[in-house]
Amino acid sequence: MNPDLQHLQPYPFEKLAQLKASCTPPEALTHITLSIGEPKHPTPEFILTALQSQLASDVSKYPATKGSPALRETISNWVTKRFKLAENSIDPEQHVLPVNGTREALFAFAQCVVDRQQTDALVLMPNPFYQIYEGATLLAGAQPYFINSHVETGYQPDFKAIPDNIWDKCQLLFICSPNNPTGTVLDIDTLKWLIEKADKHDFIIASDECYSELYANEDAPPVGLLEACAELGRNNYQRCIVFHSLSKRSNAPGLRSGFVAGDAAILKNFLLYRTYHGCAMSPAIQTASIAAWQDEEHVKENRRLYREKYAAVLAILSPVMEVTQPPASFYLFPKTPVSDLQFTRDVFNQQHVTVVPASFLSREAHGVNPGENRIRMALVAPLDECIEAAQRIRTVIESY
Repeated sequence: MNPDLQHLQPYPFEKLAQLKASCTPPEALTHITLSIGEPKHPTPEFILTALQSQLASDVSKYPATKGSPALRETISNWVTKRFKLAENSIDPEQHVLPVNGTREALFAFAQCVVDRQQTDALVLMPNPFYQIYEGATLLAGAQPYFINSHVETGYQPDFKAIPDNIWDKCQLLFICSPNNPTGTVLDIDTLKWLIEKADKHDFIIASDECYSELYANEDAPPVGLLEACAELGRNNYQRCIVFHSLSKRSNAPGLRSGFVAGDAAILKNFLLYRTYHGCAMSPAIQTASIAAWQDEEHVKENRRLYREKYAAVLAILSPVMEVTQPPASFYLFPKTPVSDLQFTRDVFNQQHVTVVPASFLSREAHGVNPGENRIRMALVAPLDECIEAAQRIRTVIESY
């Protein structure tokens, strides 16, 4: 067996199940889950129609790992328009690869780009973080280096606290903007600064942007890494790769469809890796994905629904706990009046609501666990359930 498997930690939801195991929530209350970031809004009908239209006709041949020219062209057009890139700077033949969701791609990417012969190789990542970054790093033969996000930095990773000797060992930097779990967004100047660091210290930036289309201000969409490249006149996107998905944008997590885009030389090698990996996207899913990437109206409606939930939940919770709406994502990251572990147990045991302790989404690094005394709440349930959950959580807080 791969000896690196022993270094993997249990997934947050395994820890959560153990934390709740001895609880006996009231049976009279329906269970409300705010723990898993799985969209519950209906998948748009036109996406399902496109999927169904191809189910009978496109299974007689192996699909290409690179995906169809039509899908790559659709993605190129979308990313160019969305992030204000130079016309024709994203070549569908060189700068785009379809992937089976960002989770699969983020994991595989680390296996591809990390040079395990460098025994002191580091992969840098935000803390709190999406645990795939850590697992991918360990199984690629590198070590994770956690960049704490804390209240003093507005829950942004404290990149400028990293010494040069750490940057020198960095082979890959994972960033997540909008961030899971905090919902914070990296600004354009920070992204440009990171690109300069990547040039100076010779590492790759992998930007997880799967929440980029869920934002609070319709007139201020989050910037992206390729957008920062464009502002620098860096139209070859050197050292920069972005990851996008239809799961959150289009309420289609079961479709397992996304893409990576950026540096053509890196993607050439990633395509080689994926050819052996055996991860081609089904033609029917490609057809549905084309339909999804070509439509923005359903995405606008999606954002409206989340804004409605944020407004309702914050009206209930903000008078009794430290919580604010983030600029993007569908998460809340409130401070708890007691430890995050106790609060999570109390909310489940007393009110049959499940949230996630943020300490399960973090690691102790540099003397602290930046997730302590915070929880993550995913506002994915229907509006009435989110309101009911917020009222129950408030009841627990007022009982202390």
